[in-house]
Amino acid sequence: MASVGHIAIGMAAARVYHHGRVPSWSSAALWSAWSLLPDADVIGFALGVEYADPWGHRGATHSLAFALVCALAAGWAVRRLNGPAVRTALVAAVVLVSHGLLDTLTDGGLGCALFWPFDLSRYFAPWRPIPVAPIGLDYFSAYGGMVASTELLLFSPLLLFALRPRRMTATSAAAGGFLVLWLLLVWLIWFRNFREAVVG
Repeated sequence: MASVGHIAIGMAAARVYHHGRVPSWSSAALWSAWSLLPDADVIGFALGVEYADPWGHRGATHSLAFALVCALAAGWAVRRLNGPAVRTALVAAVVLVSHGLLDTLTDGGLGCALFWPFDLSRYFAPWRPIPVAPIGLDYFSAYGGMVASTELLLFSPLLLFALRPRRMTATSAAAGGFLVLWLLLVWLIWFRNFREAVVG
C-alpha cells in the first residue's frame, strides 16, 4: 500500500491519543511516521535483501511480533519521560498492527509475514480492494497517482476525523451526502476492471 492510507491512520491515531482534540502538526507527523515505520524494510533492497526474505519487504517488520515489541519500546520510552506509557503503547500497537493488516488488502506483492518469526508464510486478505503501490520513484508515475488518489478516497473519513474542528458546523444532510458518495466510490474501486479502465 502507498503512504496515504498509513498517514491517514497515523493522523487519526494522533487525535485519539490526544483524547479527541485536534492534534498539533508535530503530533500528527510523529504518529504518521510511526504508521510508516514497517516500510523501512525497503532499505534492505539496497543491501541485497530479497523481497521474499524474512527481513525483505512486508516480512518481519510487518508482523504482529514486530508491532508488539516496538509498541512496548515506545511505551517504555514515554514512561522514562513521565508520559502516558500505557496509552502510548496501546495506540502505537494498533497503529503498527494496522500497517500489516492494511497491506494484506492490496492486490499485489507477496503478502505480509504477519506471524513472523513463528510462521514465515505471507498472507493476503480474502478481499483486496486497494491497488498495490509502486516502490521508489515509480510511485510518482501515472499509476502511482491513481493509487494515491484511490487511497485518498478510501481513507478520507479518517482524514476528516483527524482534521475536523472540535465542533462541526456541517449539517447532517451534508454529512449524509458525503457518506453516500464515499460508499459509491468505494464500491466502484472494489471492482478491479473499473480501476484498470481508469488507469488505462
